[in-house]
Amino acid sequence: MTVEGILTQDSRSASGFGGFYLQQADHQTDGDPATSEALFVYTDRDTGEPGARLRVTGKVKEYHGLTELVAVRHLHVCGREALPAPVPLALPWTVNPEQLENMRVTFRHPLTVVDNYNLGRYGELVLAASDQVQPTEYLPPGAQAYEESIQNQKNRVLLDDNQSRRNPRPVPWPPAGLSSATVRAGDQIEGLVGVLDFRFDAWRVQPDREPRFLASNPREPAPPKPTNDSIRIVALNLGNYFNGNGLGGAFPTPRGAATKAEFQRQQQRLIRTLQAPDPDILAVTELENDGYGPDSAIAALSSALGGQWRFVSTPGQDGTDQIRTGLLYRSDRVITTGPPERLDNGPFRAGGRPPLAQDFRRVDGEESIRVVVPHLKSKSCRGAKGDDQDQSDGQGCYAHRRASEARALANWPGTVSKDRRSMGTLIAGDLNSYTQEHSIALLAEAGFTSMVHQFHPCTPNNCDHYTYRYQGEKGTLDYALASETLRPHVIDARSWLVNSDEPRVLGYQGDPGSTGNGPWRSSDHNPVIVDVKLR
Repeated sequence: MTVEGILTQDSRSASGFGGFYLQQADHQTDGDPATSEALFVYTDRDTGEPGARLRVTGKVKEYHGLTELVAVRHLHVCGREALPAPVPLALPWTVNPEQLENMRVTFRHPLTVVDNYNLGRYGELVLAASDQVQPTEYLPPGAQAYEESIQNQKNRVLLDDNQSRRNPRPVPWPPAGLSSATVRAGDQIEGLVGVLDFRFDAWRVQPDREPRFLASNPREPAPPKPTNDSIRIVALNLGNYFNGNGLGGAFPTPRGAATKAEFQRQQQRLIRTLQAPDPDILAVTELENDGYGPDSAIAALSSALGGQWRFVSTPGQDGTDQIRTGLLYRSDRVITTGPPERLDNGPFRAGGRPPLAQDFRRVDGEESIRVVVPHLKSKSCRGAKGDDQDQSDGQGCYAHRRASEARALANWPGTVSKDRRSMGTLIAGDLNSYTQEHSIALLAEAGFTSMVHQFHPCTPNNCDHYTYRYQGEKGTLDYALASETLRPHVIDARSWLVNSDEPRVLGYQGDPGSTGNGPWRSSDHNPVIVDVKLR
């Protein structure tokens, strides 16, 4: 087959896709909007550059969904011609993208970055018309929630870097570089012009000029602490805080840092994240389950936080998982009252992470609060069988297990304080469930209300407080659930968007040359911050 057209973009560099994009001149199109005017020419011949008019002879084939001209026999330059004008587009898709495959396109409106997970690995960003919310944040689990998530996935395009290599360095986006800037999920991109390409099961734009990056979701400092008679509780998933043998060795660890240097970066970032809101109590998850000795992870965390910090100890009651939940507190501001308790029966008898409960009061106060920190089963499908498999209702895997754990927590006598001066209970931790999912509903039926959602409701079009992003959809997995008696004493509750919007490559396991000093991307979860008035 012989075709003639204009070379619009070259990808024959050593790390490119091994060819170039060829498109018909605007005055020579076939007039059929259902067919593309372009294709990818797979060749290492170096003839031609963008703007050259070429005549190419080869064989047309489909390669993983991409239309290509391969086995090129003849390649001739016929002169120069203006590049075809980019076709204006918008998301959600109003046309079948296949009609524009390999053609120059531009987007009429700014697009929102919804996922930057693979920025450091593949040099790509996932874009949509606006930020996308997990459907089970606002819809009950079922067919509608599942279908909305599928539609979210379909109505996206990737900003690529015209490279086929892994781990590109420097990271291509933002153009200024990650050493001096960031690109957060929720930021916007405008002026996107390039070739609409289909590779690795996704539509993507290979830009022919730098688009403009708009900091629509800028980094914000931690919220200031109230000055009245209140205590501040911060809940955070630590992102697998493992300190090796506690003496600088035994790396890599089973779930956390691979090297001592990684651990030092992780700890530095976590300490900045945990100290910035000026908390009185910390409810933490994904903490190494290695006892309470001087070399344990919780002892290392407490020491790094400062001399006034102490931790709650429950030796022999922490379960057999590699990670556990934990409570730490500023001993110059709050004290513990009564013994701690662990829920170690029911679904927590074998496996799982036993929830931890402890009463606290201000050092100069009389009223107390009971803090319970759980960590329910994750949505990972590893080992899922029967009812724990994904039921295609938007909840992912192990929803049945999480519901069983939530029911046990709701029915546990340990959720209720025996202190007659207690104002109520705050369940603060990682529940691995979005707001309308079954496990949260069970706790709501037991009288526990999400304080962040009470102050900041989440809707499909307005969800400013969330703790996690997964495959481009944001939502809440981490909670501060107040009992009915405690609710009137809660002054404020919010999440701090310090982690989940940041690129994974900025994390402690990412490229050291691209990482700053924190607190940004200390974990993949955002902390939840709650202020409670206690006398």
